Amino acid sequence: MKKEKLNFAIDTLGKCTVPSPISLSKEEDDYIANYVTDDQHILYDIAVTGNKQSLSLDKQRLLERAGPREHIYFDPAKARAAIVTCGGLCPGLNDVIRSLVMCLWYRYGVKWIYGIKYGYRGFLPEFSFPCMQLTPEIVVDIHRQGGTILGSSRGYGDRTEDIVDALERMNINILFTIGGDGTQRGACAITEEAQKRNFKLSVVGIPKTIDNDLSFIQKSFGFETAVSSAVGVVSGAHVEARDAVNGVGIVKVMGRESGFIAAHTALAMNDVNYVLIPEVPFDLQGENGLLKHLEQRLCDRHHAVILVAEGAGQNLLKKNNEVDASGNKKLGDIGLFLKDAITKHLKSKNIDSTIRYIDPSYIIRSAPANPNDSLYCARLGANAVHAAMAGKTGMLISLIHNRFVHIPIGPAVSRKNRVDPEESLWRDVVEATGQPVLMKNG
Repeated sequence: MKKEKLNFAIDTLGKCTVPSPISLSKEEDDYIANYVTDDQHILYDIAVTGNKQSLSLDKQRLLERAGPREHIYFDPAKARAAIVTCGGLCPGLNDVIRSLVMCLWYRYGVKWIYGIKYGYRGFLPEFSFPCMQLTPEIVVDIHRQGGTILGSSRGYGDRTEDIVDALERMNINILFTIGGDGTQRGACAITEEAQKRNFKLSVVGIPKTIDNDLSFIQKSFGFETAVSSAVGVVSGAHVEARDAVNGVGIVKVMGRESGFIAAHTALAMNDVNYVLIPEVPFDLQGENGLLKHLEQRLCDRHHAVILVAEGAGQNLLKKNNEVDASGNKKLGDIGLFLKDAITKHLKSKNIDSTIRYIDPSYIIRSAPANPNDSLYCARLGANAVHAAMAGKTGMLISLIHNRFVHIPIGPAVSRKNRVDPEESLWRDVVEATGQPVLMKNG
């Protein structure tokens, strides 16, 4: 297979000549943290098969290390930063906002920090949403709450010229975009429009997708909290199923195109019998279909738990060409569809049963971040500030091989990260659940 051509080069606004107010070290073994330099990189592709592949040290294929630089681009006394949260809610949004404000204010001395209300529409005059002045006093406790103090919404990221007009009017020179692929595509367009105008604007994204489906992002914030919350729900579904006559618990979790939450939840629980994800097709009917396997499971063990990602089995539902404000295809409810199909099938077989269907999606995404996610958000926010103050633009903060790095937005939004059915994660899920490797008839 032809190797993918990657380019991880990061754009900068210009030469960094302002001494950083952060006092660090350039020496080794002095017990003081060191500055990061632009010639420090991380290998993205570290896999080697036999002698067929040599590791490339081409700079465009290396990931730039994140962290504070000795010299920065912006004068902190004159810098003006804006923060916007877009798309659906996700655990950790307030944690990221808090981290950004605290690092800007206390580490760099930036005092003009604006919160943009309700996503990209907060930049548009017709909505008349006032900006929120952000200070440490305002954000000090917000990490204890779910949601975002700025509010969020989908859409309007394609109003690029209007958004850049607003940024110029506000004299903003640093923009932090917290959101998923739609948000970051908008951020990429904002970067290009600012460059076209020769407007010195640093655009730094913090990737937010609870589905964990952004490419070149080892882990999205909020994902661990989502899995932790889903585990509790699945545990309840298992108790309901186990304590009923031929009980079936169906739990639907988030995952439009990627089944990471479902896969990780199943492995964390070991009480799930069938995991259905968008990446692995399945049949409902037939000798190797889900209903036949479920029927056999109930005959043998008298209870079952099905964990389904929201994007699974959409081919079985009525086709729908509608899209939401972010351009995402509106999905049919696979959970309700399965509940009705299973109820009808078991009734036709004269099998007495109790079906419980639980959809905890909005409860999960509005929860506060757990400690692991909160820690991760704090580090993402701090590294985003370091990048912005150094004049980096059109980039995301990412974690690769457990190192914080800079990723250009373009490659990250060019494709979705998905569960590979032929790799170890899905293999381990199949082994843990005992479900058939593939529930297809042909």
